[in-house]
Amino acid sequence: MAAPLELFCWKGDYGLPSVDIDCLTVLAYAKFAGAPLKVHKITNPWRSPTGTLPALKTREEGSISQPSKIIIHLRKQKYNADYDLSAKEGADTLAFVSLLEEKLLPALVYTLWIDSKNYVDVTRGWYAENIPFPLNFLLPNRMHSQQLEKLRLVRGDAVLEPGEQLEKELYRDAFECMTLLSQRLGSQQFFFGDSPSSLDAYVFGHLAPLLKIKLPNGKLQQHLNSLNNLQQYCSNILELYFPSDAREAPGHKIHVEPHSGDFDNEPHKRRNQILSVLFAVGAMLGYAIFTGIVKIKREQPQLNNSSHHDEDEEDED
Repeated sequence: MAAPLELFCWKGDYGLPSVDIDCLTVLAYAKFAGAPLKVHKITNPWRSPTGTLPALKTREEGSISQPSKIIIHLRKQKYNADYDLSAKEGADTLAFVSLLEEKLLPALVYTLWIDSKNYVDVTRGWYAENIPFPLNFLLPNRMHSQQLEKLRLVRGDAVLEPGEQLEKELYRDAFECMTLLSQRLGSQQFFFGDSPSSLDAYVFGHLAPLLKIKLPNGKLQQHLNSLNNLQQYCSNILELYFPSDAREAPGHKIHVEPHSGDFDNEPHKRRNQILSVLFAVGAMLGYAIFTGIVKIKREQPQLNNSSHHDEDEEDED
């Protein structure tokens, strides 16, 4: 029997199966397509086979990290949530996914990672609390910089700076996108009838964080909450496909080990704890030496003890 596909993704919280947009998209598509994945919900992206999350470990193509490429691979393995779509529905899927990435995603990046109040009070706090020590001092700020760079690339502006005007433009586009999605969904359970497709996975992945994560500056959330059918749509997907996660209270922190499955045995856990402490001590010592707080005194060898000095050099080699 072939080994199951392994998916590495950010763990869940707030009643979500994952806190990350891309991970939510892949998890939802896998559920919709019936793909039998072995899921590792972790809080250290460096433990994934690609160093990023989500990541799919396969036998045929190695490890894949981008949601679109992961979905393509699952389709190749005959796990296709779009199998029954017509040509027109397939074209509509491409158009709406492009709309999400162009209009809604930049606003999501801004509200979660760039808005100072939301970032400091919620986003950075969550990752700093859940990423294992000592990486929790490093990765949140690094991820913040990566998200800002992503926003600059999407907007085509290398010197883009956060501000009231940028926020206004991003939120206007996002409101328009969510309104169009609401109109397209109408009273249907899913976008193309009674069965979910890849479009539903993308829409759920982008909207579910807004539905469940409580943000101090919640302009996007307020607009989503005014669109009752989209709000109910996300809630239904959570209850149907992720019932154990949906039962978690919003904002409740789920304290789990930073990795699962094969990584949960005691020797690995103890080794990782020791390595983390050594890493932290080494980093602090290196910083102290670099800044001059600690100085290393070199002693000159004594000429009358040359034989002992030679022996020490052999030991070091």
